[in-house]
Amino acid sequence: MTKIPFTREPDWWRGAVIYQIYPRSYQDSNGDGIGDLLGIVQRLPYIASLGVDAIWISPFFTSPMKDFGYDVSDYCDVDPMFGSLADFDAVIEAAHQYGVKVLIDLVLSHTSDQHPWFTESRASKDNAKSNWYVWADAKPDGTPPNNWLSIFGGSAWQWDAGRMQYYLHNFLTSQPDLNFHEPQVQEALVDVARFWLDRGVDGFRLDTINFYTHDAELRDNPPLDPARRTSKTAPAVNPYNWQEHLYDKSRPENLAFLRKLRALMEPYNAAAVGEVGDEQRGLEILGEYTSGNDLMHMCYAFELLSGECPTARDVAEIMAKVEDVAADGWACWAYSNHDVERHISRWSLNPAAARAFATLMMCLRGSACIYQGEELGLPEADVAFEDLQDPYGIEFWPEFKGRDGCRTPMVWERTNHNGGFSDATQTWLPVAHEHLSLSVAQSEDEPGALLHHYRRAIAFRHAHTALRQGTQEGMRVEGDCLIFTRAIGAQGDHAGEEIYCAFNLSEEPATLAAPEGTWLAIGSELNSASPMEDGKIHLGPWQPCLMLKEHG
Repeated sequence: MTKIPFTREPDWWRGAVIYQIYPRSYQDSNGDGIGDLLGIVQRLPYIASLGVDAIWISPFFTSPMKDFGYDVSDYCDVDPMFGSLADFDAVIEAAHQYGVKVLIDLVLSHTSDQHPWFTESRASKDNAKSNWYVWADAKPDGTPPNNWLSIFGGSAWQWDAGRMQYYLHNFLTSQPDLNFHEPQVQEALVDVARFWLDRGVDGFRLDTINFYTHDAELRDNPPLDPARRTSKTAPAVNPYNWQEHLYDKSRPENLAFLRKLRALMEPYNAAAVGEVGDEQRGLEILGEYTSGNDLMHMCYAFELLSGECPTARDVAEIMAKVEDVAADGWACWAYSNHDVERHISRWSLNPAAARAFATLMMCLRGSACIYQGEELGLPEADVAFEDLQDPYGIEFWPEFKGRDGCRTPMVWERTNHNGGFSDATQTWLPVAHEHLSLSVAQSEDEPGALLHHYRRAIAFRHAHTALRQGTQEGMRVEGDCLIFTRAIGAQGDHAGEEIYCAFNLSEEPATLAAPEGTWLAIGSELNSASPMEDGKIHLGPWQPCLMLKEHG
C-alpha cells in the first residue's frame, strides 16, 4: 500500500474509525507466545488496508500483569514483554507513514500496588505521597469505611496492616485507586500524558474515565431498585449491580481534571475518547464529559455493547437519548472490545446481519471503534477453565467465564498451528481452532468474506462528509426498519450533502415508502436497495437502502 503524508487536523477525530489492538494477542514478533509492539509494526500494512483513521493500543506499560496491563507500575516505560520505548517509537513512525494515527490506553484512575507511588504511600501516614491514594480509617468495629463494592467482586476496600487503614480499589485489590483530590496526583498524571504526547502519540483512550474522583465524604451508595439493575458494567452475578453508584464514581469534581487534560492536548491537535462505565447514567455522563470545547473529544458508553441484539427500536431509543442528553457532545460507538463477548456470538449474528450492523455503524453519527478480529467475523472463543488467565473469569466461573474468550490471538493464516500469530510452542492463550477458517489470509481470498465488507463500509463512510461529521435527523422506526437522514451544512466539502439511510434489522423482508424528492441510489457495494418504480423500497432481510439527495 502506498504510504501517504501524515497530517493531524484539529477535528481529525470527528467521525474517525478507530481500530483497537490488544497487543498481547495481535502479533508475536519474537516467538515467546505473546504479542508485542514490533508485531504491530509488522501488521501495519494490513491495518492501513482497512482504511481506518487510527489505532488504539491497549496498555503496554510496565506492569506485574495481574490485570494484563491495566495495573500500571510505570506509566512512562514499556513492559519488556512488549518490547522497549524504541519499539514504541517504531510503531509511531510506521503508523504515521501509513497515515494512521495512534491512541494509547491511559489507565489513570488506579495503579498497580507495585507502583513506586503506592510503595511510598503505604509506608506511613506522613510521607510525601501519603495522600496520593484513597486511604480511610476503619469503622469502630473494624469494618470498611463504607459499603462501596469492587467491580471484580467483594468490598472495594482492602486492609493494609502497615498503615492500619483501608485503601480503595474499584477493581482488583492489587489496583489501588489514586486520590484525585490531591493536586500533586493530578499534576503527575498530566505529566504522564505530556510524556506520551511529546513522544508522538495522537491521543488517548482513557480507561474508566468516570472513576477518577470519589466522594471526599465517603458516603454510602444507596441500594438500587431491582427493576433498574442491568449488567453492562459488571456481570449479572456480581452484586456490584445492586447499588446506585452515586458516590464512588462519576463525581462532578472530575470535570476540573478533564479540562486540564484537554488544555494539555489542544496544542498537539490530539484527541481523547473516554470509557464511561455506568449502568444507569452512561449516556448522560457521555454528554456531560464531551459538551463544549474544553472537555473530552469523545466518550463511549456501553449501550451498543449490550447483551441482547439491538432492534431498530433499541437503536432509535439510544440515539434519541443521545440527542436529549448529549446533543452538544460526541459519541464513539463500539460493538465489541477486550472486555465483552464478541458481538458475533453475543448477538448470534449470521453473515448478513454482521454486514448490516457494520454498515449501520459507519452511518451513525459519532466515531467508531472496531475491535481486532471483528472485521473477520470472529466468534467468541471457548476457553477451557484450565487455560483461563483473566482473574475476573476465574472469580465468577462458571456463571461468568471472563474476558479471555474475546482476547485469544488474532488469526492470520489457516495452515500455521498458531494461525500465524506466533512460532511459539505455546501461546499465552490458545489460538481458537474455530477461528482458523476465518483467518486474514483465508478472508483475503474469499470475495464474500466479511473483511471486504468492512473495507467497503469504511471507505463509504470516508467518501461522504455527511456520514463522518453531519447531523443525524428524522430517526424513526417502521416495523423492524430503522430510518434516518445524515446531512452536512452549506459550508466546506460536500456542502449540502444529504444521505437517506434505511436498515432492515430483521430476518423478514420489508417494504418502505420512498422519501420525497429526487434521490440517487448509492452504496451498491454494500448491498444497498434502490426504490422501485412503484415508489417503494423493497428491503431483503438485513438489507440497507442508502441514497444521496439530488439538488437542482
